[in-house]
Amino acid sequence: MIYVILYLAAIVLANLTVARFGPSSAIVVAFLFIGLDLTARDQLHEAWRGDRLFLKMAVLIAAGSLLSYALNRNAGPIALASFVAFAAAATVDTAVYHLLGGYPRWLRINGSNIPSAAVDSIIFPTLAFGAFLWPIVLGQFLAKTLGGFLWSLVFRWVDQRSAAPMEQI
Repeated sequence: MIYVILYLAAIVLANLTVARFGPSSAIVVAFLFIGLDLTARDQLHEAWRGDRLFLKMAVLIAAGSLLSYALNRNAGPIALASFVAFAAAATVDTAVYHLLGGYPRWLRINGSNIPSAAVDSIIFPTLAFGAFLWPIVLGQFLAKTLGGFLWSLVFRWVDQRSAAPMEQI
């Protein structure tokens, strides 16, 4: 449940921040919040595997966008861009995560974060800001990948100190 809360909090904060401050905030938001979302999604992937994973992830992605819109109607275009980008990125993430199934968990998480960060970094700013902005696309990709890696280290550290490994949460 904690990963659902983290995921939703991060996506809502990301959407509302970008809606308020525009493209200039996109790279910082990508590092702080979207790297967390990408990594939390993989944690949930582990927890929900075999238990309506696709449906639960779709509902989670939609919930993040709907909460953003409910809190600030002016964030509608950002919430919609976020929904489309996260849906596409989640599809790529799931495929790559499964392809890396035989590898250590940290590699599956970070290995799937790279292509999903690329997909999200192309789709989100293009839809949200109405143009393909190379500096933002590249900056977001690097920020999401690095942020996701750092969050994977945090989650791994927590997992090693936890009585219940994350696979069981």
